Amino acid sequence: MELFIRQARADEHKILTVISFAAKRYWDYPEEYFAIWKDELTITEKYIDDNVVFAAQSGEGIAAYYSIVQVEEDFFAGETLVEKGFWLEHMFVLPELIGKGIGKAMYRHALNFCRSSNIEQLRIFADPNAKGFYEKMGAKYEKERPSGIEGRDVGLYCVKV
Repeated sequence: MELFIRQARADEHKILTVISFAAKRYWDYPEEYFAIWKDELTITEKYIDDNVVFAAQSGEGIAAYYSIVQVEEDFFAGETLVEKGFWLEHMFVLPELIGKGIGKAMYRHALNFCRSSNIEQLRIFADPNAKGFYEKMGAKYEKERPSGIEGRDVGLYCVKV
């Protein structure tokens, strides 16, 4: 599959939102989780304008996307400290294309973007189902952190770029 990774356009926010929800649903999470994740998974034009967002384009259209956000000051999201710095906030692939190397291509693209932008470290809160992917890609596991869902943790990873 030929893939072209390019900056996402603000008018593509709806398809990126569809990809977010579809990718999360791939893991068969309970439907009540999606009400909690609604704002997090909904990509707006403003989100694309305010952050670094890249789309992976295939012959069929947008297959995946990722975003990097800059956190200016430490803050708490519930019980979890989100530290100042750069974060890989989203990386989602359409479910029917998972396992075809798109995530790997996007991850490498993200690291190259960071290098060219003088970003030395990228942090990631990894969904439990994505931990193996990030470990395979060389991200360093730091610790578990509570997610926005009671009794569910996410892994905190760090990548020295």
